[in-house]
Amino acid sequence: MKAKKKNCNQGNFLYPDLLKQLNPHHSLLQLAKQIPWQHFDDEFTVYYSEKGRPAKPIRLMVGLMILK
Repeated sequence: MKAKKKNCNQGNFLYPDLLKQLNPHHSLLQLAKQIPWQHFDDEFTVYYSEKGRPAKPIRLMVGLMILK
């Protein structure tokens, strides 16, 4: 089962935006901006079942494989 996307329209006062805390010049953050995440999401969605336990997000799985 594909993971559900979280509704991130409203900010949270107690938890500031993570991207504001990170160094925008860090090499991994720059790499993440260049990766076509939507392409991977479109390609791998067909392998997810409609039933069963919710999976980890595709972006997480692809990102971990790139780091490996």
